[in-house]
Amino acid sequence: MERKIVRTGDGSRTIQLTDLNEQYHSLHGAVQEAYHVFIEAGLRQFADRELSILEVGVGTGLNALITLVEAPSSDLRLQYTALETAPVTEVEWRELDYGSALDTSGAALWYEELHRCPWEESFTLRDGFTLTKRNTDLRQFVAPAPLYDLIYFDAFGARVQPDLWTEDIFRRMFSALKPGGILVTYSAKGSVRRAMETVGFCTERLPGPPGKREMLRASKPQNTPS
Repeated sequence: MERKIVRTGDGSRTIQLTDLNEQYHSLHGAVQEAYHVFIEAGLRQFADRELSILEVGVGTGLNALITLVEAPSSDLRLQYTALETAPVTEVEWRELDYGSALDTSGAALWYEELHRCPWEESFTLRDGFTLTKRNTDLRQFVAPAPLYDLIYFDAFGARVQPDLWTEDIFRRMFSALKPGGILVTYSAKGSVRRAMETVGFCTERLPGPPGKREMLRASKPQNTPS
């Protein structure tokens, strides 16, 4: 399958899968989409605490890098677990160059370390941020208990991977979240929202990033039995 690096509307880059007409991020802006969906609607709902995050589809590492950069401003200490079965190549992540795109001191080093650090092990990228990358298929993922406060659901779209947007998958996500936890995703499809609600999530439509009218945020009720 042909993969190429393309520039998006905000000047940052993404990977395009030309045969599928699919991108890892929005062509309207990779960085601005990540900030809108995962930081503003997700991470910034929490402050001054320890937080456990699960990312579904770590891909290029952009969401993890931005989270690492932004967490200290909200005094968050993070345990970050990232699922991925098809890591990007070194040639790709170097050309994407998100460390430079963020223009933040230390970002380039952190970006390289998050790609180079070992899989299936906890690795401290900076004080207050520990990353565990897991080569795990989402369809086989089962959390041993409600472990996570926040889920970044960033799988490829339902048009390309419909089996990752089913009731079964969202039941796994619901079980993995602590009561009161939230899940955020760029998708606003009605079928996705209905699947979430069927398994117990409370959902809300939020304004989407540039190029999308809406996105979804789902929460697990506080009174959900453990």
